[in-house]
Amino acid sequence: MKAAQAWQVALGQLQMEMPKAAFDTWVRDAELVSYEDGSFIIGVQNAYARDWLESRLSSTITRLLTGIMNRSVEVRFTVWNNAAEVTSPRIETVEPATMPEVDNPSLNRRYTFTNFVVGTSNRLAHAASLAVAEKPAQAYNPLFIYGGVGLGKTHLLHAIGNQCTQNGLNVLYVSSEEFTNDLIHAIRTHTTQAFREKYRRTDVLLIDDIQFIAGKESTQEEFFHTFNTLHGQDKQIVMTSDRPPKAMNTLEERLRSRFEWGLTADIQPPDYETRIAILRSKSERSGYNTPNTIIEIIARKFQSNIRELEGALTRVVAYADLRGVPLTPALLDSALADLLPRRSEVNPEQVINTVANAYHLPPERILGRERARKVALPRQIAMYLLREESNISLPQIGEVLGGRDHTTVMYGCEKVADLIERDE
Repeated sequence: MKAAQAWQVALGQLQMEMPKAAFDTWVRDAELVSYEDGSFIIGVQNAYARDWLESRLSSTITRLLTGIMNRSVEVRFTVWNNAAEVTSPRIETVEPATMPEVDNPSLNRRYTFTNFVVGTSNRLAHAASLAVAEKPAQAYNPLFIYGGVGLGKTHLLHAIGNQCTQNGLNVLYVSSEEFTNDLIHAIRTHTTQAFREKYRRTDVLLIDDIQFIAGKESTQEEFFHTFNTLHGQDKQIVMTSDRPPKAMNTLEERLRSRFEWGLTADIQPPDYETRIAILRSKSERSGYNTPNTIIEIIARKFQSNIRELEGALTRVVAYADLRGVPLTPALLDSALADLLPRRSEVNPEQVINTVANAYHLPPERILGRERARKVALPRQIAMYLLREESNISLPQIGEVLGGRDHTTVMYGCEKVADLIERDE
């Protein structure tokens, strides 16, 4: 088993388990520098990331890699500033958009408007973000984007920041937690003037997860004055949150009203078509050769957010690659078994009997070889229900339903899923 592939599997697992902000900040850009005789050396961009990983994630990463490699391993972290010299290929390789070097380590250059997949669930937020990036402080100021975890809010923030930086503007991206920590440090060290200069001498201020300042009086007071200064100087302010301003119960009213001065845009979980587009985009950018059937299954199983969607694809591809086998529905079920909600035990015979009774048919006809629609459709519905509600694999479903192969089961499930989508 290749160490580079094992590291990618571990990254995929960490991405699924960790909060997005923590993963993006500390883990996403970590590289496998070398591997020899069970010893992994992981390179990170700075000493802060190295120390954080050593204190918070070392045992978790060691456990993951031990399980993946099926042997005892040792993991060490080092500051690594020569990522271009890493010879081990990564499964995910995303070419950054063409732009000048960003002298701002807080901006992730992978997040651009070019690789943001637009759908009905995020169209307004995307259009507003693009308008702000093209004409800061002229279109919508402030721009307030809200929505659930892993839906693309941070991607849009970085995309705005990257485009504004490309246009020569001074951009500052921070989380509300970082803003609060900077303020606390400034108060303790009597450097509040330096703090204010940092935040008030920027052309574009991007604040992620602004909801966390609610209930913090000193932070709200300082941000109120920072907001007023920047807005009064026609500087752009963009904020993200997991809820709209009116739903922040402990937010001061004067801040709430200012957050609503510009445009408030929400992002909803992606619909089925958008999930398909996201997975295809991820597959193409990462160099995966993913069959459409696999993409469609993942899109049906992971509906809540983009992070889980992309993480599932990465994990399935790595799982197949490590074993040197093709991507199949059965393999997908194995790769994602611990990520999907556990299904209750359902008796296959009971499902078949229930469907047969609903269509006034004896169960033997559903198990038989008749192809007439009045029998074929109930049989396909039984296939679909067994896939959705039981713990048995597709080949096992085919065996239960009269010895059919898993491709027949897959077709039947897709047929029923399509009927459901069209509400028929």
